[in-house]
Amino acid sequence: MADRLAQVAGHLSGSYPRGLLAGEVAIITGAAQGIGRSCALLFAKEGAKVVVTDLEEKKAQAVVDEIKLAGGDGLAVGGDVSADDFPEKVISATIKKFGKINHIVNNAGFTYDRMLHTTPDDAWDIIMRVHVRAPFRLIRAAAPYMRIKGNTENRSVINVSSTSGLHGNVGQANYAAAKSAVIGLTKTLCKEWGAFGVRANTVAFGLVQTRLTAAKEEGAAIEIDGKKVALGIPGGGNSSVNRFALIPLGRGATPDEAAGGVLFLASPLASFVSGHTLEVTGGAGI
Repeated sequence: MADRLAQVAGHLSGSYPRGLLAGEVAIITGAAQGIGRSCALLFAKEGAKVVVTDLEEKKAQAVVDEIKLAGGDGLAVGGDVSADDFPEKVISATIKKFGKINHIVNNAGFTYDRMLHTTPDDAWDIIMRVHVRAPFRLIRAAAPYMRIKGNTENRSVINVSSTSGLHGNVGQANYAAAKSAVIGLTKTLCKEWGAFGVRANTVAFGLVQTRLTAAKEEGAAIEIDGKKVALGIPGGGNSSVNRFALIPLGRGATPDEAAGGVLFLASPLASFVSGHTLEVTGGAGI
């Protein structure tokens, strides 16, 4: 069996000696840290030129510097994905620098948890704006560079969802609704852009070890519309709470493991996969 696996690995590396995404251009939102950062570094390692966008431009530039230090190429674009001018800003910068777009990974987001009956309108609206409206507007802005008649290049859109979007979650009516909506957006995109050779898929993450799943008591926060939004899960760092009890693999994923699922969907290995939701959950939710 080991010999057979080595043979298969040899076939894959022989087919893509310059990397699975060699010569391709990928825009990844929310890519200064966590899953987005891991995606950016992994895509670059596989030969892609990566546009790293994030609310924190200095951190985005640090990721690009890391990519370039490793021999890759990238571009940092700072800004709020929900801002009206964001899509044009990112698309224009990408085309000016690299001349084309192969992949969009709509990863940027955060949680703003409240029990449904105490959720204020602004907590609902901002989650919808960031997780649904922003991906829609970025995809729409990229249409002239992706809906190309006779396209033969590897092109895809990957929207990040969650197990909350698949199954709902206590305290996350806004987030669950948004992450469920993203799946419908993706399936529609699959049907509308398939004729242009563009694949559209969703990746639904379970528990991934990032600042969104760390203990809220650690104090991580972001500022949205002038308001400080605390990140994390209350008691998330309490070792007496078995956070992994419902995960068959018995642990959360690392950001690098999460990024592996995104790379698969973007790569030629998934050339006939479209309209699919890939669950990267360690078996949770089955």
